[in-house]
Amino acid sequence: MEGYSFAVKEQVLQQDLYYKGSKVMSYTIKYPEFQSDTFPILADKLNLLYRTKAYRYEKSTVSNLYQQAMVEYEYSVKNNFPIREYEAYVDYTITYHQNCTLSLYFDQYEYTGGAHGMTTRTSDTWNLQQSRKLEGKDLFLLPKKDITYITDIIKQQIAEQIASGADIYFEDYTHLVTDYFNPNNFYLTEEGAVFYYQQYDIAPYSSGIRTFLIPYSQEGIAEPRCCYTM
Repeated sequence: MEGYSFAVKEQVLQQDLYYKGSKVMSYTIKYPEFQSDTFPILADKLNLLYRTKAYRYEKSTVSNLYQQAMVEYEYSVKNNFPIREYEAYVDYTITYHQNCTLSLYFDQYEYTGGAHGMTTRTSDTWNLQQSRKLEGKDLFLLPKKDITYITDIIKQQIAEQIASGADIYFEDYTHLVTDYFNPNNFYLTEEGAVFYYQQYDIAPYSSGIRTFLIPYSQEGIAEPRCCYTM
C-alpha cells in the first residue's frame, strides 16, 4: 500500500421483521469500518460518517418501510392477496484504494411490492492525506474543462452503444444526459473516472444504473498521484 496503511473491515446490520407471526420485511445494511496508523484522524472521521448513515437509515427508512409493510399485510389478508415481503439492502463497493485516494460507492435497494424494487447509488472519493472529499471539478487537469467535456464523451458512448444494438436508452437521451448530469456522481477505478446516472434518468428500468468510464488522459481527467512519503 505504497508505504501507508488504510485497512477496511465490513460491518453489517441485519434483521428479519415480523408482524402477527408472518415475516413482512428483511433488511441488510453493510458499511465499511477503516483502520489506519497513517491517517487515524480521517479513519475515525469516515467511521463516524458511515456508521451514522447506516444507523440513521435503519432508524428512519427501515422503520418507515416496516410501517408500510404492516399496512400492506393487513390489506393483502383482507383482500386475499399474497403476502409480499418488503426488503431493504444496502451494500458498498470500494473501487479505488491507492495513491493516497479512496473511492467507493453505495447501492441502496428497496422493494415495496410491485414488479421490482429500486436501487439508488451514491459515492464518495477521499484524498487521504488532505483528509477531504474530492468533487468532480477536482478531477480536471486543466481549469478550462467543464461538464460538457464529460457529457460529450457520454453522449458519444451512448450513440456507439445504440448503434451496436447493445443497450436501450430514452429517445431524448441527448437532452437527458445533460439535464440529469451530476458532476459529483462519480467514483474512481484504475482505468479512469466512472460517472453514473440513476435508474430512469436516461434509460428504462431494465437498463439499470448507467455507468460511463472516462479514461485518465493528459488532456482531461487526472489520475491521483500518491503524495505520501515515509
